[in-house]
Order: sequence, then C-alpha cells, then structure tokens
Amino acid sequence: MAGGSLDAGESSGDGAMTSGGDRIAEVLVDHRVRFLFTLCGGHISPILVSAKRRGIRVVDVRDEASAVFAADAVARLSGVAGIAAVTAGPGLTNAITAIKNAQLAQSPVVVLGGATGTILKNRGSLQDIDQLALVEPHVKWAGTTSRVRELAPALEKALYVAQEGVPGPVFLECPVDLLYPESMVRKLYLDMGGGKGKTLGAKALGTYLGWHVDGLFRGADRRSPRRPPQAAPTLPQPYELRRAGRLLGKAEHPVLMVGSQALVRAERAGTVAGAVESLGLPTFLSGMARGLLGQGHPLQRRHQRRVALKEADLVILAGVPCDFRLDYGRQIASKAKVISANLSEEDLRKNRDPDLGLLCDAGRFLEGLARQAGPNERGKGWMELLRDRDRERERDIAARAKEKTEYVNPLAFFRELESRLAPESVLVADGGDFVATASYSLSPRGPLSWLDPGVFGTLGVGGGFAVGAKLCRPEAEVWILYGDGSAAYSIAEFDTYVRHGLPVIAVVGNDASWAQIAREQIEMLGDDVGTVLRRSDYHLVAEGYGGLGLLLDDPEKIAPTLAAAKAEAAQGRPVLINLLLGKSDFRKGSISM
Repeated sequence: MAGGSLDAGESSGDGAMTSGGDRIAEVLVDHRVRFLFTLCGGHISPILVSAKRRGIRVVDVRDEASAVFAADAVARLSGVAGIAAVTAGPGLTNAITAIKNAQLAQSPVVVLGGATGTILKNRGSLQDIDQLALVEPHVKWAGTTSRVRELAPALEKALYVAQEGVPGPVFLECPVDLLYPESMVRKLYLDMGGGKGKTLGAKALGTYLGWHVDGLFRGADRRSPRRPPQAAPTLPQPYELRRAGRLLGKAEHPVLMVGSQALVRAERAGTVAGAVESLGLPTFLSGMARGLLGQGHPLQRRHQRRVALKEADLVILAGVPCDFRLDYGRQIASKAKVISANLSEEDLRKNRDPDLGLLCDAGRFLEGLARQAGPNERGKGWMELLRDRDRERERDIAARAKEKTEYVNPLAFFRELESRLAPESVLVADGGDFVATASYSLSPRGPLSWLDPGVFGTLGVGGGFAVGAKLCRPEAEVWILYGDGSAAYSIAEFDTYVRHGLPVIAVVGNDASWAQIAREQIEMLGDDVGTVLRRSDYHLVAEGYGGLGLLLDDPEKIAPTLAAAKAEAAQGRPVLINLLLGKSDFRKGSISM
C-alpha cells in the first residue's frame, strides 16, 4: 500500500477473523479448492499466506497469464473452479489474455485481483487503475469490495457465478487494506496521518482515518464458515429427448459431434462416454472431448469429417457451435436435420438454427438421449463407409511418415510417440502447425486427457496448462506439444516445474518458422516477413532453469530420446526435447480465419 509497508509475515495479535486474507482462504477451503496459482505481489500477500496456512497449495509461476492458464486447466480437469490471484495493475493486465481465453473456452475460473487501499483509490497510488472497466468485457461478473465483511459473500458469489449456466471466468477485486490484519492497517493509517500530531489539522486527519479503519473492519467477525450452494446442471426436458429420439430413429446417415462443453461436469466424463457408446453413432470428438472414448474406439472417426457432414442426414451437435471450425455451419448439408444441445443460447443458434435446439447441459443431453433412443441399428453400412475412409487416411499418413526430410519428419515422430504414450497421460497442445499435425496422429488415452486453448486459439497456454494438469493428475505423464513460436511464451515455467516438483515433458517442434502462417503467406503474398525464426537451443534454456534438455535431430534417435525423456520424468525431473523438424506441406491450405 502506498505511504507505508505491510509485512504479511508479521503477527498482529488480532484474531484471524479480522484478516481479509483469512476470510478468503476460509471460503476457498469450504469450496474444496486445493490449489491457488499466483505471481506474488504486496497487494495480495495476505491471501497467499492465509491460503497456505489452511492447507491450500500455493503455486507461484513466472507470468500472471500462466497462473490463470493453470487455474483454467484445474477447472477443466477437476470440475472445481480454478483460482488465481494476481497483483494490482500490471498483474491484472498481464492476465487479460488468459482470462479472455477462459471466457471463450467456457472455463470456470475465479481471478482474485489486488488493488490499492480504499482511501487511496484515484489518488495516484502505485499500480492503481480502473481494473473493473478493464476486465468486465471478458468475464461473467466483476465486483469489488469496500469492507472486510464483504469479502466472503463476494467470493462465494464469484464461485457460484463462475460455474452456473455457461461456465466462465469471474473477477473479484480485493483492496489491500481489507486483506491485512486490523492492527497493521491501523498503524499504517496512523503513520499516513503523520502519527499522533498535535495540530488541529493533524488531529482532524487522524480522526478521519480512524473512522475509515473502523468502517473497514466493522462486523468483520460476524460470519461463520459454511458450504455455499453449488450450481445445478441445466437438464434437457423429457419431450425434447423424445423428439430427438424420433429424429434419430429415422436417420440413415447420422453423425454425432461432441465438444468441450459436454464435459463441463468433469466428474461425469465416464457416464457421458458410456452414453456415446450406447448410442452407437459414428462420432467426431473435439476440444476437451478428445479422448472421451479412449484409444482406437470403433465408434470414433478422426478423418474426413467435412465429407461425412456433407453426406449426413442427421447431425447431432453436443456442445459444438457452428463457428469457423464448421465453416460457420456450411460444412453440414443444407438438407440434413440438426439437433444441437448447448448451455449457451447464442452458441445454440450461431450461424445456423437447429431443427431441434436444447438449451441444456450437452453431457446430460447425451445421457438422456441414450436412455431414450438406445443403439442405432439403421446405419451399419454408413458406419463401415466412414470406417473405411478413416483407414484409407491412416494409410496415407503412414506413407507420409516414411518420407525423408531434413532432420526429423514430424509425422514419423508422432507415430513413434503414439506407440509410447502411457495409458495415463495428458497432452497439452500449445502451437499451430506442429500441434495440428499431432491431432492427426496422437490418440488421447482417455477422457479429460487433452488440453488445448479452445476457440480463441491462444498461444502461450502450455506452461500454465501443464502446471495445472500435473497437479491434478500427479501420476500421469504430462506432455506439452509446443511449436517453436509458442514455446517462447511460457518456457520460463520450467523454473516453476523444478521448484514445485512437476516433472512434465515438453516437445518443441523446431522448424525455425511460424509455419502455419508462413506456408500460406508466402504462397499468397510472396514474402516470409515476420515468420522466420532460428533453430534456437531450447533444450539449453530448459537446462538453465534446472530441467533436462535433449536435442533430437536424427530420426534414428526418436525412440531412444523418448525413452530417456520418459525415464527422467519418472525420476522427478522435467524434460524438454528440442525436436528439429524438416519442412512439410502436410497441412497445406489449412489456415483458419
């Protein structure tokens, strides 16, 4: 706080009930929060100290964006809102991209933001900006507090709003003079007023500041900890399920698409997977739904989706909007019937009105539809046709993987990695061309085992996502798939992995290029400006932070390098593989806008 200093480690002699930091920690414990992600700052120190004292693991990262990305990953994997605390001013502005990503990915994240003291607002205090105006467009709800007694109810509201309806991020501003113990705040304000001055002006200022502190802490001890209500799922109506069942019963060429929103209730992932299996439809998975059916499931189709949608007579969209990923709905044949289930009314009708739209939890819709309709028996020939197309595409990829390139063929690398992925593993996708190539070759091993940014397409998610994933799934192998462009955003989190004992494995696909942009830019505009990188020694950067760095520049060394990385991570050390790639046109023409 400007005008003095507060040491969160000092003992004040006050009861715990007078500390706003304690109040916040109590609410987090009530909500079963296990992790608090942060980059430290004086404005938020009491939150961190109080959370640690109550058994919440405080994980400090190297960039505020990574703190929010880590909270986002925890929310997706655990079903409990992820929590990040960032300091005032630049702490919040650094986090804005990650907050926006959570909004568009529909992830329930609570961001606690430090702020200047209540009496110093708009007076030129350190890092004092209009934070609410800045963050409000990117969150479901943003609020601030002016009394200690308001902190707990405001945080309970934030946690509820983050998870009810369409999940998303919320922001709660916590002024610094509400967080420290009362005795410290009184002393600070006394010093701010010039001590026990004897002039009339000094006495008047001292009296005013005393009244202000009285107001800050009045009623601070009145609340008892309690378990607040949890947001209930939005369920489909029985008549909607009956109508969906009738449409499905008439279909000869049905296609099911399942997206991230079908797994907003992480604890029901297995039940949703069982429903999809029961329906027996050819199924395309995207986002967090990748891996829902496990590896090599006979219902899952991975290739030729555009062709299948053009030939389908019924398309079921479970948590999938008709945005750019479906060519704004144009990938679906105009004569096809469309059933869409979505928590968002906007997404439900985006670009194409469904024949049957259900404003509900998409996962619960699939469960209800499976009970209503049972397995589909009319489309066996259709299923075999799509299966044959998949097999043909897999043969083509296998042939492309054998092509000789300078350094390492990316398809050859991913085919070897696919054969070595542990049954319990999580894949974190952070890149463009390299990551998209991986999506053709790698099969997530189970539900909730693939993390990508989502519709915002944000680069830089990797470091924070990996932190959250490894904490939620400590026994899993956590792999970050980095492009060499995206790696630079969060490679510093290797320091976090080492300090917090998080042995993740990162693979940097190093082709010295922003390849996804360069490929089309050069062909369309004849210039590679802004797209050229170096084949930098990313493995040495990781070693500088205390990890193990491995250089992979020879296809003959793929298998032993992967084995070495897995063995080292199993011993508790994070690893980075700097994978030098040959140029490839495998994804030519794939740029999205």
